[in-house]
Amino acid sequence: MTVIDTNDPERVLPTPSHTVGPFYGHALPFRGGEEIAPLGHPDTVTVHGHVLDGDGSPLPDALLELWGPRPDGSVPRTDGSIRRDPATGGHLGRNGVEFTGWGRIQTDANGHWYARTLRPGARGGNAPYLSVCVFARGLLVHLFTRVYLPGDEAALAADPLLARVGDRRDTLIAADEGAGVYRFDIRLQGEGETVFLEFQ
Repeated sequence: MTVIDTNDPERVLPTPSHTVGPFYGHALPFRGGEEIAPLGHPDTVTVHGHVLDGDGSPLPDALLELWGPRPDGSVPRTDGSIRRDPATGGHLGRNGVEFTGWGRIQTDANGHWYARTLRPGARGGNAPYLSVCVFARGLLVHLFTRVYLPGDEAALAADPLLARVGDRRDTLIAADEGAGVYRFDIRLQGEGETVFLEFQ
């Protein structure tokens, strides 16, 4: 779109900036997106929390994508997170057997999200973590972060990324609520802002 200054028709003005949504609830969420682990798998963990803005208010229309390796650290290469019904074109959801390691979760009206997945295994010199991509209102570009699960303090102490972020490392480590449940709130800005990553 071109914007022309009406006082000076020879002068072209910059296009006003706009946010990218929120449009995430229209076509991106799919049934069973939060149920990443196969049904009844013994290594299932639940990770949950809130997506919060700079004032600490929850965002009811954020969208998260999670990815994690298998418990042995291997990368899943299985298709099937979003299966379609060949007759109707609608979503069938997951098959409940295959582990793709990937899920897409929309926050609820209270800004809360959850995912049931397999506890990730360590890869390379990193402590076990889940990768997270955050889409939310006001963000022109999605954000990347990690969720480290507590339990192996030696691995967390040796993780190169956690070592680099210093005293902000706690914003990347989930709280253990017991019985395989972990809490991880994502604060987009302000005090206690989650560490976000930039890939180059």
